[in-house]
Amino acid sequence: MPSVKIPKKSTFTDMTPFVDVSFLILTFFIMATKFKPQEPVEITTPGSVLSQKLPENNAVLISIDSTDRVYFTILSEKDKSKFDVIIAGINSSQNLGLSPSEMANFKKTFAVGVPFAGLKQLLATDAKDQPKLKVPGIPVLDTLNNQLFWWIREAKSAFRGEKLNYLIKGDGASKYPTFEAVISALKKNEEFKYNLVTALDEIPAGTELYRREAAGEKDLKK
Repeated sequence: MPSVKIPKKSTFTDMTPFVDVSFLILTFFIMATKFKPQEPVEITTPGSVLSQKLPENNAVLISIDSTDRVYFTILSEKDKSKFDVIIAGINSSQNLGLSPSEMANFKKTFAVGVPFAGLKQLLATDAKDQPKLKVPGIPVLDTLNNQLFWWIREAKSAFRGEKLNYLIKGDGASKYPTFEAVISALKKNEEFKYNLVTALDEIPAGTELYRREAAGEKDLKK
C-alpha cells in the first residue's frame, strides 16, 4: 500500500498586521497619558500613612517651601476663564494697572510666589522664563498685610457656586508660623476645610489601621 505524503506548508507568518496594531496601541497610550504637572518649587513633604486621591481640578494649591516662601496655584483644567476672573479681581482690588497681555499671561503662570508689587514683572515675563526669576514668596506673616487672603478671596469669587478644594503642601523643614499664617488667610475667608499634601509611608505594624487594612485584604482574596 503506497504511503500518503502530507504536503508541507510554510511556517512563515506575516507580522505586518501585528506591528501596525502595536504602533496603534503605543500611539493611543502616548496621546492618552496625563503627565505629572510642573511643581512650582521643590518640596519635601512629611509622611503619612493614609492614602487619598487629591483633586486635580477646581482646587487651590498653597505651597510652602523649606525657606518658608508661600506660592499660590490654581488647578482648573476644564474652565480657563476662572484665571481671567481671578487676575481681574486682583488687578482691580490692588490697583496694579496690569495690561491685557500681562493678565492673559496669568493662565500660563503655574504659580504665583511674589508680593503684589512684583506681580507686574512676573506676568510681563514669558511663562517658560518665569522659573528663572528669584521670587520672595507671597507675604503672609504680617497680620495686617497677609496677601494670601486676597488670592483666596478672588478664587472663591471665581468658583462661586462650585466646590473649591484647598490643598496645602508644606515642606517638612518649613516653620509653624508660616503654616499658621496660611490657615489664618483661609479662616478670614471663612474656609475651614483643607487637605494636607504628604508623602505616603507604610502603615506601622500592629496598629489598629494596620489590622483593618490586613482584614480588608483577606476579604478581597476570598
